[in-house]
Amino acid sequence: MSEDEDTGIRLQKVLAQAGLGSRRACEQLIDEARVEVNGRVVTEQGTRVDPYADVIRVDGARIPPPRRHSYVLFNKPRGVVCTMDDPEGRTTIADFLGRRAKDALFHVGRLDTPTEGLLLLTNDGEFAQRMTHPSYEVAKTYVAEVSGIVENATLRRLSKGISLEDGRVRPDAVKLIQRGGDKTIVSVVLHEGRNRIVRRMFEAVGHPVRRLTRTAIGPVRVGQLKVGELRDLTRDELGALMDLVGL
Repeated sequence: MSEDEDTGIRLQKVLAQAGLGSRRACEQLIDEARVEVNGRVVTEQGTRVDPYADVIRVDGARIPPPRRHSYVLFNKPRGVVCTMDDPEGRTTIADFLGRRAKDALFHVGRLDTPTEGLLLLTNDGEFAQRMTHPSYEVAKTYVAEVSGIVENATLRRLSKGISLEDGRVRPDAVKLIQRGGDKTIVSVVLHEGRNRIVRRMFEAVGHPVRRLTRTAIGPVRVGQLKVGELRDLTRDELGALMDLVGL
């Protein structure tokens, strides 16, 4: 919070600009002691804050600062190369950006070409670096359709962790979704991003992946976003991700 009453922006104005309601409705949030700034409940109207430096929460949910950058969720189709430019002329992420091409977006992490699903795009370098840094352990959720019937014993083995050529991997969660015919569908949650790690896990237990989809990045889920479409992160989604990576 600003110590100088002549600097900063009034808290209720910051909340209103973030889309929490009218100025009067935001004043009521403050009156009801539902707003925190840097961990302290604020009930004084007219309190001034720096929306870029102060951590503001309403009912515990982080209110991200006004956007200086773009934060976009893309549902990557199978067969799309995870790059903005491909010398071989294959379809890339850039082919789906449309008017957003002017935002100079780049992908946060990557998905291999046969894998579909959620990918973050941004032009915020610090956000991207933190989202991909192993120390923040941002979980990703995948749905894998694999060959053959995966027995419960194999699922337990995967849950406990298995050794790969580049070290041991232990998923946060492994859950059976469907089993039948000549295939099994399994949900896997991982907080690390080694190359082709989900595919290699299932290959190691004798069940090659037929189709792989990333369905969530941290708390951000695919929802109704269709394959090949993109949208901006919501205020709550961006706030939750910023919390995860200490921004």
